Amino acid sequence: MSDAGEFVDYTLQRESSWEKAYENRERAGDGVQVYGASVGAVRGTVRDALKRYKDLGHDDITALSSELWSTPVFERRLAAVVLLQTKVGVLVNTDLTRIEGFLRQAGTGNLADPLALDVVRPLVERLQGQAKERAGKVLERWAQDPDPALRRASALASGRQPPLD
Repeated sequence: MSDAGEFVDYTLQRESSWEKAYENRERAGDGVQVYGASVGAVRGTVRDALKRYKDLGHDDITALSSELWSTPVFERRLAAVVLLQTKVGVLVNTDLTRIEGFLRQAGTGNLADPLALDVVRPLVERLQGQAKERAGKVLERWAQDPDPALRRASALASGRQPPLD
């Protein structure tokens, strides 16, 4: 695990409580564990990690998001979402492939909806030219996908009413 990934994971575990873990179980989705850290603790941890590891570029940010997401723990996955929200300005259209994987594995709107609204939407909105066209085709493909999470993400990212799946 990277130094930044270890920092985030360790801090989230230190910020946890069994009471919060019990509360967060329902929000986490099936097959996902919880540490019991609050949303504020997750946001603060990501903020602190970005201060501590100032030189993280695009590849570092995307790798760290994947590293955090790879372990099915709600707070780690939420930290990946917060990281991408915070650094959406460095993301490019090809990052939609990684985000698609996250959406497929999210298992809950508590992770999928912020990815769509706060990561995909601003990413696609700021793209231009061929990159924007390619991103638009990705959202169109998501809109037709059998996975309801992708259909919902496509609608939310496009500013449309999400389907009632």
